[in-house]
Amino acid sequence: MTSVRRAAALLVASLLVLSAAAEARAAGYRYWSFWDRSGDRWTYATQGPASERPDDGSVRGFRFAVSADSSDANRPRGAADFGSICAKTPAKAGTKRVALVLDFGTRADAPFGESPPDTRTVCARVSPDASTAEALAETAKPLRYDSNALLCAIAGYPARGCGEQVAADEKPSHQAAPEDDGPSLGLPLGIGVVAVLGGAAFWQARRRRDA
Repeated sequence: MTSVRRAAALLVASLLVLSAAAEARAAGYRYWSFWDRSGDRWTYATQGPASERPDDGSVRGFRFAVSADSSDANRPRGAADFGSICAKTPAKAGTKRVALVLDFGTRADAPFGESPPDTRTVCARVSPDASTAEALAETAKPLRYDSNALLCAIAGYPARGCGEQVAADEKPSHQAAPEDDGPSLGLPLGIGVVAVLGGAAFWQARRRRDA
């Protein structure tokens, strides 16, 4: 009986070790996150770009990177001033203007064999009731989505992959470069993952499957 108990205890211990090792190997996901600009600060979006309908004069950002949750996610880099981004796009009656910052991330964040384009800014002039997703579609084609409506690529980047899991030994260091605003604070990951229809639910289901 003692031998059986020892064997059972050893089995349980082994399973716990394997579970911990598997969790350690799962360092995060490679994906586009979505950000709101308030004053001079980026904040992780509290709703998806398809449901958010920004006001005229708003600034919104997208960042491609590897991260596990919002406390580990890097903000968009580069200038984020509406007046500068939309200086050459005059106001027009019956429309609104939304400034977008598109940060394609670093080489360390890039999928194997791909190089990120430079960060760019665009000014979308869209209908007054347009969502951020519609503003993005107006200015950053081609966009690529998966079957769960998760946004996989902006302006064709990356060419492959969509929210794939990244192992710990593949994860880039997120030590902020001088031009990087560094990681965000606080909100649970999911809403800021860029999805047009059901991306937040897809993300949560995926996390549960991988847990």
